[in-house]
Amino acid sequence: MLDGKRLLITGVLTRGSIAFEVARQAQDLGAQVTLTSFGRARRLTERAARALPIPPDVLELDVTKPEDLDAVAAEIASRWGALDGLLHAIAFAPQDALGGGFLETPVQSALTAFETSAFSFKALAAALAPALAAAEGGGSVVGLDFDASVAWPVYDWMGVAKAALESVSRYLARDLGPRGIRVNLVSAGPIETIAAGGIPGFDELASLWRAGAPLGWDTRDAAPVGATVCFLLSDYARAITGEIVHVDGGFHAMGAPLR
Repeated sequence: MLDGKRLLITGVLTRGSIAFEVARQAQDLGAQVTLTSFGRARRLTERAARALPIPPDVLELDVTKPEDLDAVAAEIASRWGALDGLLHAIAFAPQDALGGGFLETPVQSALTAFETSAFSFKALAAALAPALAAAEGGGSVVGLDFDASVAWPVYDWMGVAKAALESVSRYLARDLGPRGIRVNLVSAGPIETIAAGGIPGFDELASLWRAGAPLGWDTRDAAPVGATVCFLLSDYARAITGEIVHVDGGFHAMGAPLR
């Protein structure tokens, strides 16, 4: 499904990352993969990269730094000339923007959550747009989302940032579509990752899915999310853009807990 596709995947931190599962499945489906990371986390990413079927290169990328975005865009252009797909799996909020203290969160913490989790989607897509537009049949940008249509316990300003991410994805679909680039999000149910472990009360959220998803939901299994991302990166999704695909066992469609 992804034979010969050239993909840039952000957000791989450990083998438990959703992005790692995307990279693994993408390689199994024939894609060439390059990862990104930055700072002290890069050593963790490089260790995870060695566990993939074909250990990929890891490029330095802090999405809040324009110089890093420019350098990655130049490297992709030099290496491949064109980019078939891009996964944005980046989110961060300071501790005082999570955990139930919504009314007390300072503006700088809310802005940090927005810049890192939502604005970076635009920044990354815009930086790689020339390479994506050069791909035969057009490129695909996919971001990882968490349903922002309602307010969740403890999620607070990260929930606000995800609402911004959903809006950003629609505007990107509008502006990049004429260049043949499609933009979509995958709204995943809670998965036990290092990032999730940093959310106070994550187990409370996860328990809602275990009890309320009609198909059931395994918080330790990122494979269904990875498979959907790979589909959206493939030519099978060539007429889909501006979409949010829920991969959550059907939880989002239920109005009340299951009996």
